[in-house]
Amino acid sequence: MDVPEEMHYEGLIIRPPSEAFSILLQVTVGCSHNKCTFCGSYRDKRFWIKDNATILDDILFASRYMRHQHRMFLLDGDALIVPQEKLIWILEEIRRHLPWVRRVGAYANAKSIKMKTDEHLAALKERGLGILYLGVESGDDETLRQVCKGTTAANLILQGRRVKAAHIKLSVTVLLGIAGSAGSRNHARATGELLSAMDPDYVGALTVMVLPPTPLGADCASGRFILPGKRELLRELREMIVHTHLSGGLFFANHASNYLPLKARLPKDRERALGLIDEAIRGEIALKPEWLRGL
Repeated sequence: MDVPEEMHYEGLIIRPPSEAFSILLQVTVGCSHNKCTFCGSYRDKRFWIKDNATILDDILFASRYMRHQHRMFLLDGDALIVPQEKLIWILEEIRRHLPWVRRVGAYANAKSIKMKTDEHLAALKERGLGILYLGVESGDDETLRQVCKGTTAANLILQGRRVKAAHIKLSVTVLLGIAGSAGSRNHARATGELLSAMDPDYVGALTVMVLPPTPLGADCASGRFILPGKRELLRELREMIVHTHLSGGLFFANHASNYLPLKARLPKDRERALGLIDEAIRGEIALKPEWLRGL
């Protein structure tokens, strides 16, 4: 069988930081939702699912040239939206041609998880799907509505629990600052409560970066949205951690967008994390300068 000369990628490629050394297999282009006011990642892409021949070509390329990478990540913004039969085929082809790959991961949203039955999720797990990355952003329903997330906190909790019940690792992202200054406290508390109810394996707390060409960017420019200041964001992070009760999950706030790098296993490291945040609020710890922050 002929092996292609390169992988087929379209547009800007985005993957979780933890998938930095994974094989990146693009099975969809764009995001099936693509309405979040803060996100500019896929606005230049029309969403579509790649054909089997192209996907198989990329799997064959990886089978020849990527023999030392033991994880694979399915792109783009929401690969779980791929119909079950096709997704099963993709996972089986990965297992057939890349037997050394130990874990496959993908982005998901509440809609794509809901479209999979419990039996579907179990079948995906059996064929190698080991982790899903779910963009939660907030546990506050009003904030979710304002950013056009297309779901509710209750539905996010339900779908996250279903992933966990299928024994698929669950990594969620939340956004510091996404509720603006006025909604900061409610957002922090409600998000902590959502995380406690969902109990994910990993939490990544990022700080929202306002991008000019997005609806949130327009709201910020007009004054309709006021981004919290550095210490407000630290207080928001503190409030969120106070209300987050995990059964041993990892809470990361060490993304490039954050002013204070933080990593804690909850509940064990709660007091240490809160103490570090308090020191930063008092000005006893230097915060990351703006020129070092990024998406």
